Formats: sequence, C-alpha cells, structure tokens
Amino acid sequence: MTTWDELRAVFEKQLVAFGEIKITPAILLTAVLIILVAYGISRLLQRMLRRGVFEQIHLNHGSQSAICRVLHIIIMCIGTFIAIEYTGIDLTTLAAVSAVLLVGIGLGLQNITHNFISGLILLFERPVQEGDFVEVGGVQGSVQAVNAYSTKVETLDKVTIIVPNSHFLSENVINWSFQDSKVRIHVSVGVSYGSDVELVAEMLLEVGQAHPEVLSDPEPQIQFLGFGDSSLNFDLLVWIADPTRQYFVVSDLNFAIVQAFRTRDITIPFPQRDLHVRSAVPMSVATQSDGEKEIE
Repeated sequence: MTTWDELRAVFEKQLVAFGEIKITPAILLTAVLIILVAYGISRLLQRMLRRGVFEQIHLNHGSQSAICRVLHIIIMCIGTFIAIEYTGIDLTTLAAVSAVLLVGIGLGLQNITHNFISGLILLFERPVQEGDFVEVGGVQGSVQAVNAYSTKVETLDKVTIIVPNSHFLSENVINWSFQDSKVRIHVSVGVSYGSDVELVAEMLLEVGQAHPEVLSDPEPQIQFLGFGDSSLNFDLLVWIADPTRQYFVVSDLNFAIVQAFRTRDITIPFPQRDLHVRSAVPMSVATQSDGEKEIE
C-alpha cells in the first residue's frame, strides 16, 4: 500500500455514524474549510464596502459597523448551512432536534438570549451607534463598539464599561449625539440682592461669548430664575458642539464668572440665616424650712 493509499484510508475512516450518515475526517475537514471560506468572504466584502462604497456615500461609522455586522452574520449562517448539508445531515431533522435543545437551553440562558436579540434590534434601529455620547444606567461615556451581547462604553475617565444590550431597551437612555451632537449647558450663579441685574446679565453674556468652545449660533442666553433665600438666581445658557466637553466648559465658565464679577464688585453671596433668641423669664427659687428648694 502506497503512502497516498494510507493517507486516503485515514481520511476516509469512519469516526461516527448517524443512521446511514457516516462522518469521516475528510468530511469534517471539508466542512471546516467551507466555514473558513465563508469567514474569508465576509471579511473581504466588509473591506471592499468600507473602502469602495461607504467612503463614497459618506456613511457614518455607526451605520458602517451595523451593515458589516449584519452581513457577517448572514454569510456565516449560509456557510454553516452549506457545511452541514455537505456532511449529509438532514437540516429538517436537525431543526427539530435543535428546537428541543433550544427550549431547554433557553430557560438557562434567558439573559444571553435577551441581550443577543437586543443587540440585533440596536443594529437595525440604531438608537445608539459607535461614537455616540450616551448615558444609561448611571453610566455616561462614548460608545466604542456595539457587539452581539454587550456594548462597550468608554467614560470620560477613559474607563471601559461593558453594558448589556438589554439595558439600552429596558432603561431610559440619554443619547447626547442622536441626530445632532450640539448640546446646551446650564451655568447657574447667584448674586446678592443689592446687585445691578442688568449688569449681571451683561457680564454673564460676555463670559459666555468669550469662551472659544461656545457656539455663536445658537447664541448664549440669560435666564433670571427667581429670588432665592440669599440671592438672585441666574442661568447662563450656552451651546457647544462636543457633549463630552460639557463639564470642562462649565468649569471654565465658572472660573471666568468669578473673575468677571470681582472686577465689577458683584458679590456672590453665601447662605445666611437670621437667628432670633428670646430670653426666658427668670425663675425665683425659694428655700423651704426643711432644706428642700421650691421653684416658683
């Protein structure tokens, strides 16, 4: 027997049988190669779409990732079905067995299944995309990747948090970048009751207009909120283009407001309370004959 015959005998050796279906190493190897070819075709098509199509139509990064992920799932499913068909296994029988198994597995993997379905909904409806600045479940940050079961969110402290996809459907989500990334921020400040309110409004507008990250359209606005216990309360409303910069802009504006108020002698008061003390009526103490004290 030649080497080729020995090698062919090894690849044609039966490993397992399902009725009339015989599984050999050659069949398994071919099935694996079919799946690998499907994976390679998927990667090639994604690369071609990103370089040849998406760049020409100027599609945003989140939409590109969603399309590529759906395309990858479809191609891999087709490749898997072809590989199963090649082995000779009847897909109808396999579907029936899989249905029974999925019922049992699904009971123990409800959260994983829920997150996977939620991920598909996120891919198609796209309420959240890569690059968006979001807030969900107390987590605030930029979306780095929307995966099959979870979404990676990077906070402003550069900490990556893995958020289950189901949270984006079951909880209230704030998407600062949805449709338009411009956001309006509020800078609250209180001044003493003796302050010139027109001058205060003028100074706040100057501070807002002077910041390089504050947009001129829409222009900054001032709101006189009302009369507090110790101060007249104002809000400086400004728009910025990058929601991730909102806290830094608020800090800069606070520094600038303090400096501007000092140059015009505008006082930012601290809470005050008036304390009224009533003196008690003096008590007379009479001494009884037996040594005990009597309070009148």
